[in-house]
Amino acid sequence: MKPTRSDILNWLREDDPRQLEVLWRLADEVRQLHVGDEVHLRGLIEFSNRCMRSCAYCGLRLPNADLVRYRMTADEVLACAREAVRFGYGTVVLQSGEDGCTTVEWMADLIGRIKVETRLAVTLSLGERSEADLRAWRVAGADRYLLRFETSNPTLFAKIHPSLPGMKSDRIAILRVLRELGYEVGSGVMIGIPGQTWADLVRDIELFAELDLDMIGVGPFIPHPATPLGGRALSAGAGLEQVPNTELMTYKVVALARLVCPEANIPSTTALATLNLAQGRELGLQRGANVVMPNLTPPQYRERYEIYPAKACVRESASDCHGCMRQRIETIGRAVGVGRGDSRNYHLRG
Repeated sequence: MKPTRSDILNWLREDDPRQLEVLWRLADEVRQLHVGDEVHLRGLIEFSNRCMRSCAYCGLRLPNADLVRYRMTADEVLACAREAVRFGYGTVVLQSGEDGCTTVEWMADLIGRIKVETRLAVTLSLGERSEADLRAWRVAGADRYLLRFETSNPTLFAKIHPSLPGMKSDRIAILRVLRELGYEVGSGVMIGIPGQTWADLVRDIELFAELDLDMIGVGPFIPHPATPLGGRALSAGAGLEQVPNTELMTYKVVALARLVCPEANIPSTTALATLNLAQGRELGLQRGANVVMPNLTPPQYRERYEIYPAKACVRESASDCHGCMRQRIETIGRAVGVGRGDSRNYHLRG
């Protein structure tokens, strides 16, 4: 039985470790029943850190003049895709800032080249793009699109994600367009944004189910120091109703996401490893998650993709990252997934 609004709020506020063990067990049982014991590896390629936006927490924001910018060539991206095949991954995730020089034609050509040469599923995470762009990339062969709505509170969203001049951000509308275009649709939220209340976070989790998401990515609010929110106290704006940006709260949202969307693919994220390098990813996998995303970005670029500081594993080679992920998965008694790892929810829907 899926949790009610009251259930979600009670679990979010719960701090008793003995009671939380019940939540972890429930999420793990639902995960095992609906998506099995396989952990699917998605090869992440952060191909550009250029961004036209001025988001209030992200190190890639346009006004950050201290960041050394880069944009990989199509051949460099394709070389990473070949590495994904060599490692046995079923998916590559092409991620960037909102880079205005990533044209629809360039990306469509790149997707087509990956599809011709490999059997990889292609996931895009390129921010807010027009329906025409999204349609062209779907026609070119893109399978999935990730666009986190970050918070269901529109006022809070506007504070942390200023719109571009003459344009209003509406990520929920874009997610609905992606569904109509036939993508597997992924979204998610940040946990502990300054001003985010318990009611906001409950609404976020309910929205996962309403959007019928195929993928759900959640992580703690970790602001970059070179941003307006970099030094702001988390208590600002919400008092006792402020949601904390803790590791524990992130596990709670992972577990609740599994309960409200049993068939979805849910990653145990790099942010969890950043908060707890020793076992953050493993605990996420034991509390509802079924995906990890080893990084394929070449070493000369990886440290420059600095959304937030001190990101875990930025100095590891792609080969080291691959070996580490496999070992961590096997250590907790789970199996490394084979194939693309498509969303069961997507296939059930259609």
